[in-house]
Amino acid sequence: MAQAHPEFPTLTVSRHPAILHKLALLRDEATEPKKFRELVREISWLLGYEALADARVSAIRVRTPLEEIEGSELADRIGLIPILRAGLGMVDAMLELMPTAQVWHLGLFRDERTLRPVEYYNKLPDRATVDLCLILDPMLATGGSASAAIEVLKDWGASRIKLINLIAAPEGVRTVASAHPDVAIHCAALDRQLNERGYIMPGLGDAGDRQFGTGRG
Repeated sequence: MAQAHPEFPTLTVSRHPAILHKLALLRDEATEPKKFRELVREISWLLGYEALADARVSAIRVRTPLEEIEGSELADRIGLIPILRAGLGMVDAMLELMPTAQVWHLGLFRDERTLRPVEYYNKLPDRATVDLCLILDPMLATGGSASAAIEVLKDWGASRIKLINLIAAPEGVRTVASAHPDVAIHCAALDRQLNERGYIMPGLGDAGDRQFGTGRG
């Protein structure tokens, strides 16, 4: 149900009917924070399922009540890297898919004047402890924060990195694809453009504010 984008070879946009249905509800300005968080979790699970289709497995022997057969177990050590704070809403769904995954947090915020990312939290250990890193962030807007996170993970020693977003803007995809052509991007929708404030249009507003009920006057 996922399709590679013709303009961006590293981008895969899901066409799963369940994702399309849930995404429309997620965008709706009338959707309250509790329901919004539920939808973020549900869409994240579906996107993660598609993004992990090429995760490596190794053969094992399993005994059923009737006989022994060959089975598989996950060979890749998976690392989940939520970008604080909006990416936190995607973690639980990914842990349901991969319960043994490690979770490492990165704190990045976008300077509203320059639209450049600023790192304020990083608790990664000295060297990479995983084989495949999944960066979790609901919105890929300018691509600055995503590119910065990828640089941090590459410096850490990560060799395989994927970016999972709910909604992406062409500008952000272009930035990441240009700087990191080895990083696959999975999203539920590629929207039209950014506005002058760096928000995705039509988008869904501020994903962090909508998850946590903040930003209301």
